[in-house]
Amino acid sequence: MAARETRLVYSTGDVVTNDDAPSRDSRPSKASHGVRISLDRRASGRLVTLIRGLSGTDQDLADLARELKAACGAGGSVKDRVLELQGDHRDAALELLARRGVRSKRVGG
Repeated sequence: MAARETRLVYSTGDVVTNDDAPSRDSRPSKASHGVRISLDRRASGRLVTLIRGLSGTDQDLADLARELKAACGAGGSVKDRVLELQGDHRDAALELLARRGVRSKRVGG
């Protein structure tokens, strides 16, 4: 068996020594990965559109929520980084996120 030319090293720092590995700065900052749009029925029978997996600051989420609420003509809020819209607005949210360059997926029934 031939000896390996590299060895595995564990570190707690942010330094990447492999030149082939992508750096932290090369990740797209605008596009979110794993954005899921679903529908939830509350105990009172009301429908709520939930958008999970959005990246960005709290201010970015608040701005997006404001834009979505205006586009849908509905109320809503951001709780625990989950954007909630009152009513079934999955199609409108999917379209608006696509225009912003955010890849999203409709999940659930």
